[in-house]
Amino acid sequence: MERPGGVHEDDPPGGHRVNPEHAALIDGEPLPRERVDSFLETRPSRGAGLYQFAAPPRGATSHNEPAPARRQPEAPSVARQRRRWATQVVVTDELARRACAARGLEPPPEVSPAKILTLAESDVADLGSIVAAALAHSPAARTLLAALEAEQTVPETAVRDYYERNQDRFLTPDALRRGVTPFDGATPQDIRPYDEVRDHITRELRTAAGRQAFFGWLDQSRAGVTYSHGHEHPGDPSHPDHEHRH
Repeated sequence: MERPGGVHEDDPPGGHRVNPEHAALIDGEPLPRERVDSFLETRPSRGAGLYQFAAPPRGATSHNEPAPARRQPEAPSVARQRRRWATQVVVTDELARRACAARGLEPPPEVSPAKILTLAESDVADLGSIVAAALAHSPAARTLLAALEAEQTVPETAVRDYYERNQDRFLTPDALRRGVTPFDGATPQDIRPYDEVRDHITRELRTAAGRQAFFGWLDQSRAGVTYSHGHEHPGDPSHPDHEHRH
């Protein structure tokens, strides 16, 4: 019998039978395997879809490529990695739901599969594909991230220090046209004033601090997760298909 994602229950990797009931235990409570199946069913196995907001595992097509008219069978190792990757996204969603409930936060309604949210490639690079996909998939994860960002305090000294150390980011349009750099003859008139860019820098630093807080929360929360066979982290070196790709 073939499950969504090309994984066969009769011949899972390493001869281990995949747990038919749950993908993981979160603090001892089962996460139904159907949650992972549902996530995979709403996203194609190749091309855009599943990986349109994430760096795909080895063997998947680029998220910038159109889906081919006729797809070749997916390699078993790619299918296994895709399921493990999807499990991480679903686990992150569940952990975020619990964190929101504990904080008294009310996430917005679920996004329908026909309206999959996407993130910029720069966000995928900064966040990693699992976290980026979780934020695209999970209203609870987005709600929690927004709450964590709002809690961050950015000292004025940090804003000023960032401005002083990154003058190349604040060159005026005229200076950029002339090819001026802060290290090659730039004058004070070539640099945008601190008061003009202060709020923008503060927002950037608050966003970065909020993401770091989110990563810290996720690392701590995942400590209570035990994965079933076939649902381990895709970078777990204990299985032969592992690759350290976030």
